Amino acid sequence: MAIASVYQNDVANYWNAERNPVNLRLGDVSGIYHHHYGIGAVDWSVLDAADDAARDEAIITELHRLENAQARLLLSHLGDIRPEHRLLDAGSGRGGSSIMANSAFGCRVEGVSISQTQVDFANDQAARHNVADRVRFHLKNMLDTGFEAGGFQAIWNNESTMYVVLDDLFAAHSRLLARGGRYVTITGCYNDVYGLPSRAVSTINAHYVCDIHSRSAYFRAMAANRLVPVNVIDLTADTIPYWELRQKSSVTTGIESTFLEAYRTGGFQYLLIAADRI
Repeated sequence: MAIASVYQNDVANYWNAERNPVNLRLGDVSGIYHHHYGIGAVDWSVLDAADDAARDEAIITELHRLENAQARLLLSHLGDIRPEHRLLDAGSGRGGSSIMANSAFGCRVEGVSISQTQVDFANDQAARHNVADRVRFHLKNMLDTGFEAGGFQAIWNNESTMYVVLDDLFAAHSRLLARGGRYVTITGCYNDVYGLPSRAVSTINAHYVCDIHSRSAYFRAMAANRLVPVNVIDLTADTIPYWELRQKSSVTTGIESTFLEAYRTGGFQYLLIAADRI
């Protein structure tokens, strides 16, 4: 059963109904649709376009470049992936990262989401990219996929861990990963050096119907589930320019200033964590 709680039903309903231009218009640029943010230096010359329409189109294209850069960084930490391997995109959204993974490695990719709308959209995109024989999306719960133990060389969560209990998630991933396989996540987390979550973090939770975890919670749950970190990268400074540019676009959602406040005050961080399954 994909949906196992009232909360998961609320999350599924949220994403089934979501038609946010910040996800759809950016994906229209190249046909790769994401549900995550961006990283890297912004080309601020996009603001110098001749008129408002051209300026907005340039901003959209630049935002899409930054979100693709984020996905490529995550995929670059999956380790030595070969065409015969099988990967799992846990919380796969509209499927962009899975399609990019297949393009990069030539391997099979399974994506799972509790949103039927997302699954249908992603499978349609796989067909449009002519990879439906290698990239498939399923209406499944990432905590209980039903896939066979040890069947995956790598698993990732791209901004989806805040919808689940970390111990449950990493126990499920540890079961599915082959010994020596790699797990990677990029996630926002609150910095518990500062204590409890800030008001800005609570606002983000309410906006996305999620529950952002502390930084330390990731490492405790990994240690308890045979996942040993091999790379930890603080991407906070790298993602701030994305939010600054998005704030100037036509696809603002009203949450941009909250993210910027949270990042700039130090109570919220954007991390990449890569871990091996021992």
